[in-house]
Order: sequence, then C-alpha cells, then structure tokens
Amino acid sequence: MNPSASGWIKKLLQQVSETMYSQTETEEFYNRLKQAGFIYGSNIKVVLDIVKPFDFTEEERCKINLLLTYYFIYKKEKPQEDFIDSLIRYYKTISDQKRSFFEELFGNKQPDSLLEQIIHKRIHIDDNFISKSFNYFLINALLFVDVLGYQRFLKQENDIKSYVTDLESALETIVFSVLDHKSEKTEYDDNLIKLFEGSIRHKNSELPTYTKAVTFIDSPLEKLYVIDLVCMASWTDKVIDAEEREFLIRLKNDLELDSKVVAESVNDINLFYDEHKEDVAFLSSKNLAQSFYDNSSKIVSKLITRNGKRLIKELSESKEAMTLLAQSTQRNLTEDEQKKIQSQLLDIFKSIPSLAIFMLPGGMLLLPLFVKFIPKLLPSAFDENRIEDED
Repeated sequence: MNPSASGWIKKLLQQVSETMYSQTETEEFYNRLKQAGFIYGSNIKVVLDIVKPFDFTEEERCKINLLLTYYFIYKKEKPQEDFIDSLIRYYKTISDQKRSFFEELFGNKQPDSLLEQIIHKRIHIDDNFISKSFNYFLINALLFVDVLGYQRFLKQENDIKSYVTDLESALETIVFSVLDHKSEKTEYDDNLIKLFEGSIRHKNSELPTYTKAVTFIDSPLEKLYVIDLVCMASWTDKVIDAEEREFLIRLKNDLELDSKVVAESVNDINLFYDEHKEDVAFLSSKNLAQSFYDNSSKIVSKLITRNGKRLIKELSESKEAMTLLAQSTQRNLTEDEQKKIQSQLLDIFKSIPSLAIFMLPGGMLLLPLFVKFIPKLLPSAFDENRIEDED
C-alpha cells in the first residue's frame, strides 16, 4: 500500500481490522494517536500499527493516520451513508469557496480518487508542495480539528462550517495565550508559532477572547485536544514555568477537568519528545534551508527507490536523458543541458502516478535532487567512478 500512488484509500480500508476498531474505545484511540505523533503534528508511526511496517515518509504516515482516524469516527457513529461519500460531502460543506473548491479543482473523478486528492491537499500547510520561504513544516499540525468537525457532522449537519471555524479560533486564542505569556521565547517557541500560524485554515478572522474561547470547548475529545496543544506550547526542554503552570490550572478549572488529565498530558509530551527528538522537525537546530534540503533528499530518494524498475524502463527509451545522466556523474551539466534533462524527466513523470509530485507548483525545485540521486539507481556500468557499498 503506497499513499503516494492512486488507489491507496481502498487498499488501506481493506487492511483495517474491524475487531481492533470495535474493541478500541475513543479515548484509547486518541491516546494512540498521540503516541503516533498525529496530535502533535509529527507523524512518527501509523496508529494502532494497522499497516505493516514500511518505510513511509512523514507525509504518507500523516495521510494514513488522518484517514484511519476518520474511519474510526465513522465506525463509532455508524451512519447510513457510505464512508467515502460522507467524508467528501463534509469537506465540501466546510469549504470556504462559493463554488466548491474540490469540484472546481478535481472535476468529476471517482469518489475514492477525489478523496485522495482532498487529503493530499489538506495535510499540507501551503497550497504548494514546497513553501516559497523554504518552510520545512510541511505537515498541517491542526488536522484533528477536521476530525472533530467530521464527528460533529455525522451527528448533526447544521452549522458545521461555523463549528470548525469557532473551534479553530478558540484553539488559536488559547494556545497563543500560553506562548504570549512566556517571558523569554526559545527557538522551539518561535518554530511552534510558525507551525500553528501556517496550519490555521481561517486566517484574518477576528479571534475570540479567552473567556469566549473556552465556551467553544465542550466535548471530551475537544478538551483532551486543547490540553495537549497547551502542554505542547508550554514545553521547553521539559520545563513549565510558574506562569504557564498557573495558566494550565486555570484552563483545567474552566474546562472542569481532573488534575490527572493535565499531569498525563504533560507526561505524554515529555515522553514523546524524549523518544523522538531527532525526528521532530521543529525541534531541530538546523537552519531552514538545511532542513528543507535534508527532508527533500529523503523524499526524492524514496520516490526513486520505489519506482526504480519503472524509471529504468522509461529512461532506457530516452537515449538523450541517459547520456546526460551519465555525464552528470563526471561533470556539472550546463544550464541548457539541465533544462533539457528536466524537460525529459517531466515527460516521464507524467506516466508514473507516484511522481506526479514533481508536476505540482514548486515541484521543479526538487528536480536537481532527482538528477543527483537517479544515477545511483542504474547499473554500476552507468557510472564508471562508482564504488559499490559492501554488505
């Protein structure tokens, strides 16, 4: 199952264990989402280990976790409508566009194909695959707002768009209240602010006061989620200062929660960051350009490896591309040669669905990386200077 290729949703749903879903309570599933990193916007693994271990990118893990969470909510609510149809209708309901954005963009595609496109679009912070500012926070950190909206949608369809807008605004007010109260902001705080600002759907809307925002937080899952986001915002090398602790106590009282809930939330974020500090992008000390390059290199390398046989077949039919790739291992290509090979590669990508990523706005920025990595995929005779790695 490859979430970067078409048909992944149908295949994923076939792998879901109905028994596992039915035996997992909602709060337990939420906690497993935290352990997977979905709630924190850093998808380290697949929730409930439903999918067999595979070398997924974070984007792919995020797609899987989002889809599995929607399906879990759907199964708990047990509506009569088909799952995929209900989810598409939900996204159309909360769309900001006067004319449905999804219909305009994707036309009359099959429901599962349309949903794949919607999820691909939704999980990214920016419309472009790569932010113009080389932002390495590619994954939307507030996707659970969408999930809470879908849960409400399955129960009652009235005012769903207002509900999602109000909930997101409430979270923004509460989380930024924590960050604003910090006397000294660390690099973590600055990165987290960028992450949240980039993930907010309804920008430029007037934010509610804290008192008003708290009234929007009502259901058990909403309360758990806001506490986890606040603990995430409070975290700085495991230290929560006096002002932040005071804010947490106030929020706990306003939401009528037990102190145990806050203590567990603080412990959860500490454990998660302890275990995965090297894997969470906004904890990294690297500069933006370096992080962009590193993450992009991983993505391109995986795409090349997964589509290796098909790529070799397509490239073998283009003598000029093969010649230029061979020369790229021995010298720097001229500007005209680079344009020529990139043009031929784009033609090849059109025939391989998984590589459609390069056709998106910003995708051209990844082509030089592609040219760098692809010679390693071809036989050693292709590169006379290659030294094979020993096992």
